[in-house]
Amino acid sequence: MAKLDAIEHARLSQAAEAVRATTSARFELLIVPVSDRYALYPVAYGAFAALIAGGLLAVRPGLSLDDAFAIEAVVFVLASLALEWPPLKLLLVPRRLKHERARQFAHRAFAARILAAHERRLGMVVFASLGERYVELVTDDALDRRIGQDKWNAIVAEFTATAKTGRIADGLENAITACGWHLAQHFPR
Repeated sequence: MAKLDAIEHARLSQAAEAVRATTSARFELLIVPVSDRYALYPVAYGAFAALIAGGLLAVRPGLSLDDAFAIEAVVFVLASLALEWPPLKLLLVPRRLKHERARQFAHRAFAARILAAHERRLGMVVFASLGERYVELVTDDALDRRIGQDKWNAIVAEFTATAKTGRIADGLENAITACGWHLAQHFPR
């Protein structure tokens, strides 16, 4: 699972501040380790492992029901605990569901940080969920009409290409800078 260190977080915060200084639009950056807890997956897979263990124990003659149940309980607990490890847990969750949860998180963040802001003005959120490997630029309709969705898509495509090389912080910094350039052109300070 990708992580950013303190130096990279500081660098990205400085890039976001630089954008805020050049535009009248609200600009927010949100980077989260994961978008959801996915609490059901370790429990469900732990139960599945216990059922498989129970099935394997059923063919063993002479094993008491109490012993079989105890073994199943141990398998359930151990599997559930092992699958709580975030990188392993994220492997269990279907990609489509991870991206949907990240997308929902991004749009809730946009609603909370831009739409519900005390001083209502147009704006955007650059959202990245590291665990889900998901990035989205959530923008106000006025920004979309003025700048165009194709520009935002190009920024995300460039970020994706850079992130695939393992340079996530560089990709995010480039995306922030590109968003800032477009915002400053159309909505200067």
